[in-house]
Amino acid sequence: MEMNSKVSVLIIDDEAKIRELIKSYLEINGYSAICAAAGLEGLNAFEKYKPSLILLDLMLPDITGEECCRRIREVSAVPIIMLTAKVDEESIIRGLKTGADDYVCKPFSPRQLVARVEAALRRTARTGSSGAPLAWGDLVVDQAKRQALFKGTEIALTRDEYFILTLLMSRPAKIFTREEILQNVKGDEYEGFDRAVDTHIKNLRAKLGDDPRSPKYIITVYGMGYRFGAGEAG
Repeated sequence: MEMNSKVSVLIIDDEAKIRELIKSYLEINGYSAICAAAGLEGLNAFEKYKPSLILLDLMLPDITGEECCRRIREVSAVPIIMLTAKVDEESIIRGLKTGADDYVCKPFSPRQLVARVEAALRRTARTGSSGAPLAWGDLVVDQAKRQALFKGTEIALTRDEYFILTLLMSRPAKIFTREEILQNVKGDEYEGFDRAVDTHIKNLRAKLGDDPRSPKYIITVYGMGYRFGAGEAG
């Protein structure tokens, strides 16, 4: 695909056969693939090549996939998809909490994995994760570190809360419908219901101390959706 011709994917996995299989399928679909067999090697490759997306195995011979993910998240918001043979919920949740965007359980379909890669890259493009910081009054989102600060203190956000906040802040004059928010944050493959957005907005407002009756940050436009900012930031 022409759109993928310059997109690079870093594969960090200690199993040579899996690395070669993924590399082959990515290259067939027009991606450039970089391989690393261990966590520290992967971190060095990340620093050197600055890939557009990372496929990261949880079980590595030196440092864990979670630790590798945590170190990358300290400096970058690059999409990370975990590859794991651990199918228990706790392992998956732990991986997502360290900053992963998605996970794929082994054994997996290479075609499905490529589809996950494409979906993650679409979400990144839609949410405008350019790396530039976003600021409004006391609220600052550092996209490079994927970190939100309110009055200088970090706010603990879920993955979806972070992407919704970044989306709204990136285009404060635009009114986003619930469907648009879900498509931007979850991708076209998402089959949930639009009222899930209301729950995320409610949680975001609570974390920002935003009064829903007179909000400063996230504004409800009745019958339409949500936008960011009620006026000039103070």
